[in-house]
Amino acid sequence: MGTKKVHLIIAFFTAFLFIFSTGAFAAETFKLGVLGPFTGPSAKTGAEFKGSVTMAMENIDFKIGDYMIELVWIDSQSDPAKATSAYAEAAESKGVQVAILNWHSSVAAAVMDVAVQYKVQHMFAMGAAAIVNEKYKSDPEKYSYWAAKGWPIPGDLIPGYVESINAAIASGKFTPKKKIVAIYGEETDWGRNVGSAFKKGLEATGWTVLSEDYFPFTQTDFYSLLSKYKKGGAAVLVGTSTSAPSISGFIKQAGEVGLKSIIVADGLGWNADWYKMTGNASNHVLDMIPRLTTKASQDWAESIKTKFGYNPSPSASGLAYDYANFFIKIAKRTIEKHGKLDKESIHEVVLSELNTGKLTFGKADGALIMSEYKYTAETIPDPVIASDAYFFPVLQYMDGKSNIIYPDDWKEADFKQK
Repeated sequence: MGTKKVHLIIAFFTAFLFIFSTGAFAAETFKLGVLGPFTGPSAKTGAEFKGSVTMAMENIDFKIGDYMIELVWIDSQSDPAKATSAYAEAAESKGVQVAILNWHSSVAAAVMDVAVQYKVQHMFAMGAAAIVNEKYKSDPEKYSYWAAKGWPIPGDLIPGYVESINAAIASGKFTPKKKIVAIYGEETDWGRNVGSAFKKGLEATGWTVLSEDYFPFTQTDFYSLLSKYKKGGAAVLVGTSTSAPSISGFIKQAGEVGLKSIIVADGLGWNADWYKMTGNASNHVLDMIPRLTTKASQDWAESIKTKFGYNPSPSASGLAYDYANFFIKIAKRTIEKHGKLDKESIHEVVLSELNTGKLTFGKADGALIMSEYKYTAETIPDPVIASDAYFFPVLQYMDGKSNIIYPDDWKEADFKQK
């Protein structure tokens, strides 16, 4: 064999090895943003987001079709201004094409415009306040980039609390001296939306509102506020906070000032360590969260604990895991339909199939928390609310455990008065 021919073969072989080693034949990278409070007052929720999304992607070896999925963590820090800056950087400098999740309503309302600006398809944000829906409905075409909310507006869920409390009175299980209620909550769009929904439902059923109070979600001292509620004779306290230190402080201090009121603490169970943070002060507290009732969900929770060292919350971890897997299904459908995975193709599938109820994610797909995640033209940007779709029962905590008290056909225990 001639010297030139040998040199050509060697050169060709060397070039082949170089191309192969540098990834010319490797899968294309698709960058998926994950928006969450990874630092700040709700960092526990952010950690649960991170664990669940990571596990979902590990299950598919971070690969969908011929695309390798690279996760880009977008830290909202529970602050709208910081979130918009981080989101813009993720889209502009880090190449994020699609993003999922989010926790705070105020962050969602701010980031929506950034998603539109960069045409980043965002899905399954859990910022649920009405301001997000109002903004979406003001221009559905423009805000179609903020699709498929991961949590419905409070007005769709809060009536369950009102019905459960009034049902307990009707059955004689709850006998307040007077139907006086105090409304509390974090000073955010979410907190005020929840408070407004409570006020509407309770006043319509004969309750008198003693006071309606909102506070920074970093606040942890509630002694004077709770003393006011005690002096005013509030039989029930209803409200919410997305900050674990804030809501746990509120509950513990209620016991310390001697309040015998029934407390509705919407979202206490979002933090898996709620009992560690509140102890028996959480006894009799009402909450509305999903449950890990199936063997599949319980096995998943055990695997999360083994891998990451915490007990996962069904709301923060469980929903995040389901939504990450729903994204995987959407991505696979996009490749099947368009032969590629990019933000334009995913946006088309969102409009034509996700928003119309053609593409859903249910138990048969591996959903752990809800029976089915489904969106229709009538419900978007919110999911379909139904007992066989997206639904939260009312729970009552006792000695670190929760029992469903409402609705009746789901009931595990009767309401217990303090």
